[in-house]
Amino acid sequence: MTGTAPQTKAPSTLDTYRQVIAVTGGLLPAVSFLGRLPVAVIQFGSVLLVTRTSGSLATGGTVACALALGQVAMGPFVGRLADRRGQRPVVLAFALLNSLAIAVYTLGALYDLPTPLLVALGVLAGATVPGVGPLARARGVALVRREGGDERVVNAVLSLESTMDELSFVLGPAFIGIASVVAHPAYAFGAAALLVAVCGTGFALHPTATAVPRDTADEASRARGRSAKGAGMPRQVYVVRVGLVLLGILLGGCGAGITALTEELGHEDQAGLVYAAMGVMSAVVGLSMAAVPERFALPARWRVATAAAALLSLPLIVTHSMPLLYVVVTVFGALFAPNLITGFGLTERAVPRERLAEGMTVAAGAFVGGQAVTLAVAGRLA
Repeated sequence: MTGTAPQTKAPSTLDTYRQVIAVTGGLLPAVSFLGRLPVAVIQFGSVLLVTRTSGSLATGGTVACALALGQVAMGPFVGRLADRRGQRPVVLAFALLNSLAIAVYTLGALYDLPTPLLVALGVLAGATVPGVGPLARARGVALVRREGGDERVVNAVLSLESTMDELSFVLGPAFIGIASVVAHPAYAFGAAALLVAVCGTGFALHPTATAVPRDTADEASRARGRSAKGAGMPRQVYVVRVGLVLLGILLGGCGAGITALTEELGHEDQAGLVYAAMGVMSAVVGLSMAAVPERFALPARWRVATAAAALLSLPLIVTHSMPLLYVVVTVFGALFAPNLITGFGLTERAVPRERLAEGMTVAAGAFVGGQAVTLAVAGRLA
């Protein structure tokens, strides 16, 4: 009599996310989400705040671009410092500095300081961003690896983090929009300063802050009289970063196009709703990415998602009505989360374990840098 080996049923997507929460705890995702929300507020709100106070859309675009470039320039340093010193002291210091920088930047805009001074304050507000989003990715992945989780659970961590990013970029503009209609965008900036101080501190002091292994390579290298900088990242990391820059340009261009087209059609008040439709679709698809089978490898996902994004961006050029804009943008939004999740997944696979925070912050900076390029161009065209 022959028997058949029992087949193990693959865990459902919901079970996979339960495993993630079991590892991270319920508080960490909540604190990290609220801690990254101020970034979306100041990125998307800078144009509105400075335009309102200065009366110039070009000035608003220029200052917003400076803020984004400050974040791009300092992001890798923050990640590298977190790898070397640990996330707790780095996030704690930068969260408090960022809160102060946002407050000063907001006051500068309200007092209508000259553009060069506003640009400098914008750079400072961007440069002090504590990088909660990419550091939360690094922390979540490290926690899962430490507990022996497989690639499916790692992918779920990245999916959850990207979904929280998408939700923050939906709620951030919505928050700014509500504040602008009810009172003034400066109120949203005040709330952002308070939120980054409180939730950034909470993220820094959370017990999981020590989960990411510190990089001791630099200390060892100095002891031998050599620099650790000679060991570069694998080539595929740079390819992924270029892809994320292009994705940022695409998202920034899409946002600028939504604003311009809704204004042209006489429905400028719906620009936020159109953008939110794209973000919600991206968040839903992002959560579902945990169900993608492991046999559909990351490089193949990257190629498919990139090709699909390029293809589905074409209808945006010939869209000239509000109903069609909602449809096209919502469908197009389904491609952002897969690209982001796969890009961060490839980064996680390629970078050394002890440089994971640096790798994640540089990848996030590449995406933000692409959006900064769009802001600069939009400011000039305005």
